[in-house]
Amino acid sequence: MSFDVQHTALREIPVLLVTGELDLLTAPRLAEEVDRALAARPSLLALDLSGTTFLDSSGARQIARSARVAGRSGAVVQVVCPPENHPVRLVFELLSMDSLVAVLPSTDLLGRDCRP
Repeated sequence: MSFDVQHTALREIPVLLVTGELDLLTAPRLAEEVDRALAARPSLLALDLSGTTFLDSSGARQIARSARVAGRSGAVVQVVCPPENHPVRLVFELLSMDSLVAVLPSTDLLGRDCRP
């Protein structure tokens, strides 16, 4: 499956829709898109991984890096990953990613104070 990152917004919250495999080869592309989104100085940036089919440690590291970079600019990153996305959720659980970034089950919760 091909990898893609699309910029959109939901309730005025910038959202990056990440589809395909987020791994060593595609993590740099996510980094570029996160940097591009943060250039607009949002207070919140969402990474929607609903369409992400695979996540390795490089992809997880990039998500953690995105949260740190956003934090330095005063923004918060929230990740959307539905419970039924087992391949991605498993990596999040194994790496305790919820201690680094808020992991939400749906976009309905975006913007709520769900700090890790």
